[in-house]
Amino acid sequence: MKKNQIDIITMGCSKNLVDSELLMKQFEANGYDCVHDSEKPEGEIAVINTCGFIDTAKEESINTILEFVNRKENGQLSKLFVMGCLSQRYKEDLEKEIPEVDKFYGKFNFKELLTDLGKAEVTACNGRRSLTTPHHYAYIKIAEGCDRHCAYCAIPLITGKHRSRKMEDILKEVAELAAAGTKEFQVIEQELTYYGVDLDGKHHITELISRMADIPGVEWIRLHYAYPNQFPMDLLDVMREKPQVCKYLDVALQHVSDNMLTRMRRNVTKQETMDFIRSLREKVPNLHIRTTLLVGFPGETEQDFEELKEFVRWARFERMGAFAYSHEEGTYSALHYEDDVPEEVKQKRLDEIMAIQQEISAEIEAEKIGKVLKVIIDRKEGEYYIGRSEFCSPEVDPEVLIQADKTLKIGEFYQVRITEADEFDLYGEVLND
Repeated sequence: MKKNQIDIITMGCSKNLVDSELLMKQFEANGYDCVHDSEKPEGEIAVINTCGFIDTAKEESINTILEFVNRKENGQLSKLFVMGCLSQRYKEDLEKEIPEVDKFYGKFNFKELLTDLGKAEVTACNGRRSLTTPHHYAYIKIAEGCDRHCAYCAIPLITGKHRSRKMEDILKEVAELAAAGTKEFQVIEQELTYYGVDLDGKHHITELISRMADIPGVEWIRLHYAYPNQFPMDLLDVMREKPQVCKYLDVALQHVSDNMLTRMRRNVTKQETMDFIRSLREKVPNLHIRTTLLVGFPGETEQDFEELKEFVRWARFERMGAFAYSHEEGTYSALHYEDDVPEEVKQKRLDEIMAIQQEISAEIEAEKIGKVLKVIIDRKEGEYYIGRSEFCSPEVDPEVLIQADKTLKIGEFYQVRITEADEFDLYGEVLND
């Protein structure tokens, strides 16, 4: 057990990661040594930032808490704290069930942890973070919460209503990171296209991204978690015209049949969804679309699922994930619908839809063979440097593997000719300068 070391463990999404980074900056300003997601935690204090989105995420968070409870009982840990989405939603239950945790915090009051450790918040560090990502990229959280009320989603129950950060604060953060050498920015929020509406009733995401792209040192901006309904189409002009804005859009569609979209309370139709995809393709040539689909929602028929499969084949998403429906207490669907699709059917549909996407992904990636892409190098593993093009977000998308027969710099851009492809990764060679 290392004195004065705090182990931070982050579960769930990149929005949670930003919270961990904010907390780490405060800890470090107070003289602590912070270690993030260590395979061998050794600190005298541990802080677990939990996820509470769906059953599997909740189970993983609880299992992680119990692992650290065991460390504490074995004398390997002095204090254990829990924060984040799971404890925001189930704080009282967790306090009763796992009393070995010293204190549970929610998603927004975690800075109280400093006071509870006898420390004070360092105001000079407000809004600043200790990056846990490689130095050349960072996640930028521009808002919290969500005003949508999709039937299946517990996030509004956890995070509350949509609250945008002030634009000047965001731009200041990006400028400071860029000045320190960060080149790539993943812009994230639960409903990115709604940014600013809570401030003055108007969409401001286009202005924000345009101004962000003009900051010196910003080379790539990638957009995550848009919504198809009321999408600000002028954002596409910025994506097309500003080279700093990657031709990449993460927009969760969930389903396509009108039956499912209505039951899910998505406020969009099948025709509107297809028209939206066509507009994206027309207005931003070579755009790579990432989406997420939900199978096994209550009332999903074989016909609904066949429509979804047909849609996936038609849309040919460059990136796609899917998950099986989970009945989350307190959500509209849990209150009003029976979870009537058997688990084995959910899994079968999930496997089937992902198999279709795997074929599409393999074909799309194979089309890149012979092309030259701008690639940023993330790391070196064994005999390969691992990088990404503008079409690839960290952690979730295909990577570019480059034989390490000459030295490349981590965090630098290179022109890379793609020589091979599979459904998961590309292989390439760096062009001579």
